[in-house]
Amino acid sequence: MRLKTIKIKNFRGYRLETAINLNDLTAFVGINDAGKSTILEALEIFFNNNVVKIERDDLNVDAKIAGENTIEITCVFTNLPSQLIIDAASPTTLSNEHLLNVNGELEIKKIFPCTAASPKEQVYIVANHPTSPNGQDLLMLKRQELRERANEIGVPIGNYNGNLNSSLRDAIWNHIGNLNVAITEIQVDKEDTKKAWDYISKWMPQFALFKSDRESNDGDKEVTDPMKIAINLALSELQQELTGIQQKVMEKAIDVASRTLAKLQEMNPALANELTPNFKSDPKWAGLFSLTLSSDKNIPINKRGSGVRRLIVLNFFRAEAERRRSSNNSQAIIYAFEEPENSQHPNHQKMLIDAFKELADANNTQVMLTTHNPALAGLINEPDLRFVSTDLTGSVVVLDQPQNILRTIANTLGMLPEPLKPKLLICVEGPHDIRFLNTISALINENRPDLPDISNDTRVAIFPLGGGTLKDWVTHDYLKSLEIPQFHLYDLDDIANPPYQPARNIVRAKGGNNWAELTNKREIENYLHPNAINAVYGFNIAFGEMDDVPELVAMNQHINSPGANPWATLEDDKKKKKISAAKKRLNTDVVQQMTWEYLQLSDPNGDIISWMEMIRDRIT
Repeated sequence: MRLKTIKIKNFRGYRLETAINLNDLTAFVGINDAGKSTILEALEIFFNNNVVKIERDDLNVDAKIAGENTIEITCVFTNLPSQLIIDAASPTTLSNEHLLNVNGELEIKKIFPCTAASPKEQVYIVANHPTSPNGQDLLMLKRQELRERANEIGVPIGNYNGNLNSSLRDAIWNHIGNLNVAITEIQVDKEDTKKAWDYISKWMPQFALFKSDRESNDGDKEVTDPMKIAINLALSELQQELTGIQQKVMEKAIDVASRTLAKLQEMNPALANELTPNFKSDPKWAGLFSLTLSSDKNIPINKRGSGVRRLIVLNFFRAEAERRRSSNNSQAIIYAFEEPENSQHPNHQKMLIDAFKELADANNTQVMLTTHNPALAGLINEPDLRFVSTDLTGSVVVLDQPQNILRTIANTLGMLPEPLKPKLLICVEGPHDIRFLNTISALINENRPDLPDISNDTRVAIFPLGGGTLKDWVTHDYLKSLEIPQFHLYDLDDIANPPYQPARNIVRAKGGNNWAELTNKREIENYLHPNAINAVYGFNIAFGEMDDVPELVAMNQHINSPGANPWATLEDDKKKKKISAAKKRLNTDVVQQMTWEYLQLSDPNGDIISWMEMIRDRIT
């Protein structure tokens, strides 16, 4: 499951319901006390209620004055489980049970009545659910009640299995016909809704919050939290083995009880007819493991400086990024980090942001962070930024409009300060171009040390403009307020009528250290060598300077798949998804297979080298 949106109402500074859309990487930027950390802490309460526990005083002051006494935290999820287990013998789906909202998403609302010092959650699924008589309350009915309802409204017995609640509900809804579906809040602590919630809960992403305000003690959370996450992830990946162990323990216990009963009956048959072990709860595996870390000379990590402790967390994220990128079946997880710039050297801050980007690009992984440092905002792609502020009434406002957000951040927080202010902004069309240039520049730097490795050079920052909005970026010069020279690189796309040539000319006309180039080939992927593609995909492919390489790779991969339908018969949406996946892999895995020799062969005119020379000349 992937978290798409969080909605907050009556929680601290969030009076009215505020919906915040989330990406794989989301950075909340704003001045101190604007409400950034509140978002992460609301998520911690929703998922865990552990690192941060909800309190009665978290109720918004104005809500309290207005006589309201409930806090609401709602999460909307996509990438949902394909089936829902309510009746073990007959899996159903969230859609069949009418548990999805109007957009086909799973929307879970937790309400916290603030009448006690420690409010207890009430869980609801907000769904486009039947409201017609006899159809609106089926999830609340027991099996016998469902049978009675089916009989009352005349559902033929042959239309359902009377031993399966899901079959009974489906038959009743089909018999009613017009269900008058409407948005409904369904409490999930009764009957089959409770079973549904228990199953859904197992699919929920793990949420790990790293707070900036911490104590230096033996249980320093900066050190222990990553280890706890590692333990929880390991346990989730070993769930099948642990279930087997649990089953064997239960079998052994039952065997002991059986043998005890046999001996008891030998002594006196009237004493007992059965002895049944009752397991009150599942084992808490995570509680069995307690880890501490020590460094050189066995010095406990919590005795080192705060910067060192934060570096451990930094490298935890770097290691996790590498591990999760190579794993296709990792459990969904959300990492949330408050103010990663704290106690960090500027170079380490950039490394941490790069690790966050790489981690967010991994499977089933989302990353969120907060900062009031405009320099960090400048290192993050603009679509991933959220600007948090308050309006004249004191209500929190979260801005996520790509065309205005950087300017707003710059105007509110100030210009990017030294030493993190880059000397040059490299502007490209999208994140795939960033991955390509980072990797290829590192390769070039190994053989041409005079040219920059832009993947870790703090003198540059790469910024994606987005192909669809690039014209607006260039025409209105949204980055002007940052007062940093720009080097733009766009795909040629069409040799007869290059779509980005007008934008290139505008940038060049600005003068100074500003410059723009078009690729001499169709797009950046045309600079890859076929041998690098073969090393990843396992098939040979030939292409020219103006061929659509991602499409050719996607088509060849599809054709080479066992039992695949002809490429031409695929729907356009499926083709686009396959092409998009190929483009991503070309700019991550394939580009890493490039060598200096391959680069000489695939770029004999030295286009990429010339770009790197232009960049070098603008930062030295």
